[in-house]
Amino acid sequence: MTATSHPSAQHRLQQIEQARRAVMLEGRPSANAAAQTWIERSWRRCLASGQRPQQRVTFDVIPAAAARRSDEANRELVQAARPVLDKLGRAIANSRYFAILTDAGGVVIDVNGPIDRSDRRAHLITRIGVDLSERSVGTSAIGAALTELQPVWLHRGEHFFDDTSVYSCAGAPLFGPDGQCVGMLDLTGIEATERPELKHLVAQSARSIENALALARPHALLLRLNWPGRTLGDDADGLVCLDGDGWVISVNATARQMLAQLAGESRAPIHCSELFAMPWEMLFDAVRRESPMEAPLWSGLIVQLLAQPAGQHVVSHAAATGQRLPLKDLEATLIRKAVDEARGNVMQAARVLGISRATVYRKLGRK
Repeated sequence: MTATSHPSAQHRLQQIEQARRAVMLEGRPSANAAAQTWIERSWRRCLASGQRPQQRVTFDVIPAAAARRSDEANRELVQAARPVLDKLGRAIANSRYFAILTDAGGVVIDVNGPIDRSDRRAHLITRIGVDLSERSVGTSAIGAALTELQPVWLHRGEHFFDDTSVYSCAGAPLFGPDGQCVGMLDLTGIEATERPELKHLVAQSARSIENALALARPHALLLRLNWPGRTLGDDADGLVCLDGDGWVISVNATARQMLAQLAGESRAPIHCSELFAMPWEMLFDAVRRESPMEAPLWSGLIVQLLAQPAGQHVVSHAAATGQRLPLKDLEATLIRKAVDEARGNVMQAARVLGISRATVYRKLGRK
């Protein structure tokens, strides 16, 4: 039995068709829940821009010069996403869905998963540089996620154009360390069984990419946060990265939700003393602890906090690859090694090295 022959699947497609008729032909709101409000908004934007469902979709690739600029601008995002996309590809290997990574404008910058290149419908949308924004291909998970800035799911006729009604897709926006949307992650199937649970998978994978982006910024100290009773150490943690003087270098979306001072896209520098109602030096001293501590916020709330020095992998990675580190990186590596050997006791490491504790913090904040 095919996906569309199952009674519930047939009913779902009928609901979508009724919603399309109401909005696109009769110009009235849909009377059922098949077309969610944000889908109707997207349909109306497409209609207002002069697009019509029967138009052919060309799936244009951006010009070569623009592609080079996109490649340069999104190199950090692609690098952070690659390990996540590899794992995601294994998760969806038998589902007939594949993964697409786009920039903030909806242009494809990477793909992964079981892509059938002999299927023109798959080939067209998985070319690096193809524009899959709403202005180009109408309503899709890509355009919707970048507009609504939340995870979405679309099935078949919920896409605007007839040409794209063969696709089903889940999408989630990606936010960088400064809180701005930097792209989105999409899971697409062609004439595939409807899998709304993929919205959870794509949102979870997007969180992993965002965490990798936050950790990629050079920093001296990583603070992992969660609420009391929660387990620390996975992608659900809030991440706050500090330089050696306690200034916030990068954070992930979870930390922005947990700490009101980090909400939004503020450009003003934030010091960790503005986040935690405790002497900020204690955060660096907390590295010596092997278990989480409770830290008070200025709001009166309490969070669990695990402080970790940055770059613990540097020595072993350099040794394994045979790479020679620049002098400033070698200096920072030796300091981190001293801190590790002192089991996180920064003062003891400073004495061994013959430098001040402030110098240790400052050097670890340099890259």
